[in-house]
Amino acid sequence: MTTMPALASARVLPAPFCAAMTALLDSRFTLSLPVREHHGKDESPFGIIAPDAVAFIHSTEEAAAVMRLCSEHRVPVIPFGAGTSIEGHFLAPHGGISLDLSGMNAVVAVNPEDLTVTVQAGVLRKQLNEEIKHTGLFFPIDPGADASIGGMCATRASGTNAVRYQTMRENVLALTVVTPAGKIIHTGTRARKSSAGYDLTRVYIGSEGTLGIITEITLRVYPQPEALSAAVCAFPTMADAVRTVIETIQMGVPVARVEFVDALSIRAINRHDQLELAEMPTLFFEFHGSDSGVKEQAETVQQIAGDNGGQQFAWATQPEDRKKLWNARHNAYFAVLQLKPGCVAVVTDVCVPISRLAECVTATDVDLQASALPCPIVGHVGDGNFHVIILVDPDKPEERAEAERINARIVERALAMEGTCTGEHGIGLHKMEFLRTEQGEDALDVMRAIKQALDPQNLLNPGKIFALK
Repeated sequence: MTTMPALASARVLPAPFCAAMTALLDSRFTLSLPVREHHGKDESPFGIIAPDAVAFIHSTEEAAAVMRLCSEHRVPVIPFGAGTSIEGHFLAPHGGISLDLSGMNAVVAVNPEDLTVTVQAGVLRKQLNEEIKHTGLFFPIDPGADASIGGMCATRASGTNAVRYQTMRENVLALTVVTPAGKIIHTGTRARKSSAGYDLTRVYIGSEGTLGIITEITLRVYPQPEALSAAVCAFPTMADAVRTVIETIQMGVPVARVEFVDALSIRAINRHDQLELAEMPTLFFEFHGSDSGVKEQAETVQQIAGDNGGQQFAWATQPEDRKKLWNARHNAYFAVLQLKPGCVAVVTDVCVPISRLAECVTATDVDLQASALPCPIVGHVGDGNFHVIILVDPDKPEERAEAERINARIVERALAMEGTCTGEHGIGLHKMEFLRTEQGEDALDVMRAIKQALDPQNLLNPGKIFALK
C-alpha cells in the first residue's frame, strides 16, 4: 500500500534568503499560510503538505535568479503550474519554496508556416487554443483538466486525443530550462528533427520538475480539420465496447478520440450534466478529417460497433453539441465525486498493450464488483489507457487501505500484461513503489545517477519519482 509521506518538520527559511527573495520579487514572495496551503494541495488523496513560502515569477531570468538563491542557501524548489496534478507532484514533504509559473502565460511566437508555436510554461492549454484559433491551427493534447503547458511537459501528459496525435513527448520540439545551478539552457530547435548530441528535450519531458525548471516550450500544432463529428454508442457489456476499440485501432481507422465510460460513470454524468444517455458501457468517438474521410471513418466504426452489439450511434455534428458531449466526458471525474459526497478519489492510471485491453478491463471489473467502494471506470482506451476512480471516505482509514489494495491489484495485472503503472499521470509521491516494481532497481539507479549529476544538492522537487539512496 502507498503510505502518506512523512511531513517535514516546520522550518524557518534563512533570514538572508528571505531578504534576498523579497528584494528580488517584492510582494511576489510570500510566507502567507493560505497561499502556501493552496500550493500544497492537489487532486491526489494526500492532505495539505505546504511549502515554506511561495514565489511568483514572471520571466526565465527571474526563475534563474531564484534558483541561484535557493542553491546558495540550499532551499528546495517545487515548480508549480495550474495545480491540476493528481499524484502529489507539487506537495512539499521536504519544505522549500513553491515556484509559481502561472504568471508566465504569454504566447511568445506563432509560426503557421512551420506548424509551431512557442509559449511560456504558464500558458494553459485552453488559452493556447483560443489564442491561435485565428490561424486555423490547434494544439491537440487534451488531458481533460485545463493544465499548464509546462506542467503537461513535466508529466509527459496525453489525454483524449493521444490515439491520433500522440503525447507531449512527440509534440515538444524545444525547451528553455533553468538548471539547479541557475543557468539557462536551450534544448532542441524549431526544426522537425535533429541528430545533434543527446536528446536533452526528452530528458526533461516527464521529469516532473526534478531535473530543471521548464520556462518556455516550442510545440507542434496542427491544422484544424475540415470536418469534425462526434458520437456516443452504448454496448451491452464492457468487453463489447473495448473489443470495438481494439478492432477499430487494429484496422487502422484514424479515429481522433475514443473514450470509454462505464455504466456507473454514465449515471453520474447524466445527473451532473443533465443528459439522458443510456446507463450502459459507452464509447465516445470523435472523427477528424475531410468530409469524405470523416464519413468513411464513421461508417467503418459503426459497422465494427454493430458487430459487437453496439446500439445506434447518437451523433453530435454541430459545434455546440460536440462541446456539450465532450464537456460531459471531461467532467466525468467531478461527476463521479458526487456519487459519494465528501469523498476523495484514488485514481488508477494503468496502460496496457491494446491487444490485452479487453482482458485487463474485464478482469478489473470483476475485482471492483467484489469491493464495497464505488469504483467507476473511464479511459482513453484508444491507446490502452484507463482509469478507475475509487471513492473513499477520508475519515475512514480502512477505505483508503481498500482503495490502495485495489490500485495495487490493477497495477500488478497491468505489469503482468507488459503494461505500465501510469499512462499519463506520472509518478509523483503516490506511485513510487509501483515504479520500482515496473522498472527494477538497476533502472532506478540510472535515474538516480541522472538526478545526482544534474541536481547534486537534490533541490528540485525532492522526494518525488524515487528515493535517493
